[in-house]
This record gives sequence, C-alpha cells and structure tokens, in this order.
Amino acid sequence: MTAGHAVADAWRVRTVRRGFYATLAIAVGSLSPAYLPRSSPWWSPLNTLHFNGVGARVVGTLLVLGGIGVLVDAWFQLRPLPGAEGGALVYHRLRHWAILAIWGLPFLAAPPILSQDAYSYAAQGWLVHNHIDPYRAGPGVLPGAFADQVAWVWRYTPAPYGPLSLQIAHVLDALASYHPYLSALLMRIPALLGVVCIGLLVPRIARQMGIDPAPAAWFATLNPILVIDFIGGAHNDSLMLGFIVLGLWLAGRRGRWWIVAALIIGVGASVKQPAFLAAYAVPLIARPWTSWRWRETGIAVARGLAALLLSVAAFVGVTELTGLGYGWSNAVNVPGLVITVSPSTTLGYGLQFLVNLVHLDPTGHLVVRYTRTVFLVVAGLIVALMAFTTARRRPITFVSYGYLAVAFLSPALHTWYVLWGGVLVPLTRPGERQVRFGVWTTIALLSYAAINLSWRNGLVALGIAALVAYLWMVHEHHVATRAAEASADPD
Repeated sequence: MTAGHAVADAWRVRTVRRGFYATLAIAVGSLSPAYLPRSSPWWSPLNTLHFNGVGARVVGTLLVLGGIGVLVDAWFQLRPLPGAEGGALVYHRLRHWAILAIWGLPFLAAPPILSQDAYSYAAQGWLVHNHIDPYRAGPGVLPGAFADQVAWVWRYTPAPYGPLSLQIAHVLDALASYHPYLSALLMRIPALLGVVCIGLLVPRIARQMGIDPAPAAWFATLNPILVIDFIGGAHNDSLMLGFIVLGLWLAGRRGRWWIVAALIIGVGASVKQPAFLAAYAVPLIARPWTSWRWRETGIAVARGLAALLLSVAAFVGVTELTGLGYGWSNAVNVPGLVITVSPSTTLGYGLQFLVNLVHLDPTGHLVVRYTRTVFLVVAGLIVALMAFTTARRRPITFVSYGYLAVAFLSPALHTWYVLWGGVLVPLTRPGERQVRFGVWTTIALLSYAAINLSWRNGLVALGIAALVAYLWMVHEHHVATRAAEASADPD
C-alpha cells in the first residue's frame, strides 16, 4: 500500500475526519491574544476583519477548547480494544501514521500552538547569526522583530538548550531568509522529524519486545498531547525524543548496535540534555544484566559506563562542531523561572505562603528553593535506584519511569515534558490500571493547558467548563472500555 492510499483510506473513516476537524479548530483558535505576539503578522488581517476584541477571545477560546474535546473523543474511539471496532479499524486496515499525518496537517501553517517557545528558538538562532552567545544573553539584547516575538519572561534569559538545537535554529532562520515569523514556523521541521521517528519506531520497538504494536502506537503516536505539543507547539523535545527512540530501536537489534545507539543518544542530548538518561539503558537492551555474579555485574557496569562515555563523546563532538561551547550549564535553572503545576513548585509556594504569614523567612523564597531541591534529590535517588533494579531486566521501563520521575519532580512541569517518558509507557507492558492512569494524566495535562489558555484570554469560566466536560468524557471512555473487555472475555 502506498502512502497516498494509506492516507486516503484513513480519511474515509469518520472518526479520523473528526480528529482533523478538531485540530483545524485548534489551529484557527490559536489566532488568539493568549499566545499570539503583538508583533505577529496575523494581527493585520485580524484587525482588518475586526476580529481582535472580546469576541475574538471568546471565539478563539471556544474553538481550542472544543477542538481539544473532539480530538480526545476521536482518540478514545480509535483505541484498539478486544472485540471493539477501533482496533480493527486502525491496525487491520488503516495505518496509525496516516491518521497522525491527517491530524497534524492543520497545524503546519498555524502559529505555534499553546506555547511561544518556537519564537524563542528563532530568536536564539538570530543571536547565533549575529555572533552573540545565546548562553550569555537573551534575545532582548538584540532589539527588533525577533525579540518582539519572544514572551517577556524569556526575553532576557539565556538559552538552556543544547548546541545542536541552537545551530538548527540558526540554519532554519537562514532558510527563512531571516523572516522572524517564518523562522518560527520552520521550527516545526525538526519537531516533525522527531514525530516521524516516534511514529514509525515505537511500534517497531514493541514488535522487537513481543508487545502488541496496536496499543503502543495508539497511546504513543496518536496521543493528543503529542499531536498538539510536538506538531502544533514545535517543541525541540520532539527531536530529542526522536533521537532517543531511534537509539532504543537500534539497541534492540542486538549485536554491537548499542554502540551506535549510544552515539545517537549523545546527539539527542545536544538538542536537550535529558537524553543522556537513555544512554545507560541501550547496552542493557542488547544484553540484559541477568545476575549479581561478579562477571555479569562487571560486564553490565563496564558496558553501561562505555555507553555513557560514548554519548558524552558524541555530545562533545557536536558542541565542538557548532562552536557554541558549554554555556548552557549556566542556564539550567531557566525553565524553573516560571510557575507551573510542578508538584515541587506548587507545594513550595504553598509552604512559602504559610511561612511568610508568620515572617519566618526574611528572604521570602527560601522554602520554595529548598522544596524544589528536595524534589530534585528524590528524583535523582529514584533514577539511581531503578538503574540497579528495574534497568537490569527492563531497561526501557527504566527509561520511561525515569523520565516521568524527572518530569514530575523537576521545578517546572509542562505537558510536553511528560511525553519524554509517556511515549514509552506502552513498552513497559502496562496493565489496564496503568493505562487508565496514563489516560487520566493525559486529560489532566490537557485540561491544565485549556484552563491556562482561558485564563490568558480572561475567560477562566470556559476553561473550568471544559475541564468538567473532559473529565466526563474520560469517565464514559472507561465505562465503554470495561464493557468491551467484558464482552470479549469468554468467561
């Protein structure tokens, strides 16, 4: 079957078309004051159409909230279940990548969705072009159209990303002839490359492991967060994760492929540094750590250290080729400068409020700092413990759970951070309870994004109403799931 026939077959399915209309609504709704910079070229036609006031905020918010709801419902309808039509539709006749292509299409020409990070990438590439070190200065040091697109909170902060990410942004700026808005749009190219790797290789890794690729592809590649944040938001996490998935797939080919895999993961770390965590797992995929006997332990430890050194060597090689240096180490705290729903930040500010009431902290911020530090230490301990337990026989589970621990216990938590480990969850052989928790987490994060959009547009009530609707959809989905499983059980 050709790619064109696969896409045409997918388009004939009503549920797939509903998902397309949903992402189209989100794309149109993104033309909203909530995330559209004042310097955006979209304002001229919007002002001409008088679509720039309260009505525009209401319509834009409703389109995004409604689009998310319809996309989630389409995702639920396509879930492969025993005895359910969805599984037969998606994996016996359709191709999950064709569905993903259809759903992602409306985002390709839309401004960045639910985030302004792509504008920051473009501005950092502009700094590189002008021989200004993005690790020492923020986009605001070079006033102009690139800096005007960047959110105020990031305008004067250095870049925390790896050197390859900055160099890619530089190249894409040149490809866009240094047009600020077009440069931001082109940041979707590396994000799409990451999505392609995830979409094609997660099912293949599942087959390598003897896992049904259908639920793996459904949860990982058709997940609404991936569609919205990686394709719509153009986050560089997508490219990083693409390198990680490629490395895990190569390691699963056994033999000495784990050496190549370690190098590839090092390249992924030059996009975003968290990729390094996966390097430890690749030799264990090729040769599990089967016992604590001296010989087995020595081989496993030696190969693990070798993989880490190889990934570091690849990272250093990319850094030297770009000539951008290691200044990112001075900006590792930048993501935590904004308040998110991170458990450490939420708890820290709650405790800080109580402490400030009784004037026990003259600085007014020590409790937040210590709380975040404690959570980071806990995350490190969890990863270290799993490195000598879970990773021995289930290395991909170690990678998935390790990334989830880092994402949820770090000072900043964004929806796309959860995808680091989330796309690998189906490869951990989860039970229905774990899948249900993953679905709830997906909806909770989408609900947060919806409420954040509504708040930015001054329409919090609409966000809360959407939250109630999303939670009801999840409840109905779980009821339908249990009914499908019961009907498929001969006992």
